[in-house]
Amino acid sequence: MDYSDDDGMVDTDSGEESLLSDNQVDSDYEFTDQDVDNASTSKRSQISYFKEEDVRKHQRTDIEQVSTVLSISQVEAIVLLLHYQWNVSKVEDEWFTDEKKVRELVGMLKEPVVDLNDREVNIECGICFDSYTQKEVTTLSCGHPYCNVCWTGYITTTINDGPGCLTVKCPEPSCSAVTACQYMVDKVITDKELKEKYYRYFVRSYVEASGNKIKWCPSPGCEYAIDFASGSRSEHYDVSCLCSYEFCWNCGEDAHRPVDCDTVSKWISKNTDESENTNWILANTKPCPNCKRQIEKSMGCNHMGCSICKHSFCWNCLGPMKGHRNCHKFKGGNETDVKRKRAKRAIDRYMHYYERWASNQSSRLIAMADLKKLQSVQLKWLSIRQGTTESQLQFTVEAWRQIIECRRVLKWTYAYGYYLPEEEQTKKEFFEYLQGEAEAGLERLHHCAEEELKHFVFETQDSSKNFGDFRRKLTGLTEATKTYFENLVKALENGLADVALSESSKSKTKSKPATKRRKLK
Repeated sequence: MDYSDDDGMVDTDSGEESLLSDNQVDSDYEFTDQDVDNASTSKRSQISYFKEEDVRKHQRTDIEQVSTVLSISQVEAIVLLLHYQWNVSKVEDEWFTDEKKVRELVGMLKEPVVDLNDREVNIECGICFDSYTQKEVTTLSCGHPYCNVCWTGYITTTINDGPGCLTVKCPEPSCSAVTACQYMVDKVITDKELKEKYYRYFVRSYVEASGNKIKWCPSPGCEYAIDFASGSRSEHYDVSCLCSYEFCWNCGEDAHRPVDCDTVSKWISKNTDESENTNWILANTKPCPNCKRQIEKSMGCNHMGCSICKHSFCWNCLGPMKGHRNCHKFKGGNETDVKRKRAKRAIDRYMHYYERWASNQSSRLIAMADLKKLQSVQLKWLSIRQGTTESQLQFTVEAWRQIIECRRVLKWTYAYGYYLPEEEQTKKEFFEYLQGEAEAGLERLHHCAEEELKHFVFETQDSSKNFGDFRRKLTGLTEATKTYFENLVKALENGLADVALSESSKSKTKSKPATKRRKLK
């Protein structure tokens, strides 16, 4: 994208793509809007999708409007829009209220401080102090002259320093003049990568200025920006991008409904917390009785020898081996033993939930790869072998979409379960019942889609006779699994409130007969 200042005109790459809606999807993408999981909690009707070119067109429109209305060059319009976070109405209101104040605030001087109109040669650069002709120097609105070589070094440094390069101040320390960096980039920068870096900052400034109204998809390599404010907001923030990546609009992590952002944040922090290393050390090592260094038992024998101080001791009782007799008699646990057992239980509990959380994430990634393979290769084979159209085989795709979504939900239920208070036993039992039913259903569906489908795709013998039965089985499992997970999600989002209602109802039922008995007496 190249900008140039010719009588206020800004030229960009051509390309008349309009804002992408639900029915307008780039054909280059493997996953279209119709290919996104039907069980996804985000609703596309509430979301608008932008590509970078769409953002550029919006920028171009705003720049041209401000330039025309305020009768200023488009370079000056860019400076104003960047300063006012691309808020066109605010720019116009402030400008017409007090133009002089805005110019001073932004750094757009109306008259130059240094006038070079009558000087063609022997113009001294304010950085290197060499003399140049007027064609060899460039000035901002202030008129302070600097040679193009020095400008190149100055602009290069500002771009490498980050997004602050979008507006460039005059190198003169006492001068407040600024200009849009793109004007200088086009004039003195020849490095293609450096130019692209600047224009990425420029395009992204428009999205970032929207606050939380528009965000870039966090998936690496994705060029879509998403407007989640176009529809009615709900308590659910999971968003599915057209690139198929799902994330939470609120916290930016992977989509995690039905678990709230606070729980996800605590869980991710715990997974990277150094305290877990401490817990492992406490649970699986003991201190040498002599030098107090932590020692891990790596062999079966209880006769330990410290590699640091060479002290010999018993692993069980930590007593010296010299004169050691059996230590099998119970003498009561000390505080260290209690802490160690508590730490061992805590780490065992954590590993239970973490391993299953990670396992479902791994299974989900594999399922996504399997779905892509099915769509790109296997559907065509299956269509030929069964003598039917690919559209009539979409039930297989739906099954894999359901698997992917359910693996995502099931993964996060393990984080939910970890933070569910152990003393709330009734809730815990109800949660584990729902989770177990959902997981069992998912395993049946995943096995059917992963193993039984292979028979019809790869077997050379005629398998069309049993394909109808397979269709009914896979479709039924897909619907049943969807129901299991809908019930699980609903229960967790309600905070397992049905348990509280059930307990309250039981309490009332028990109290009524007691009251009647007292009356009969």
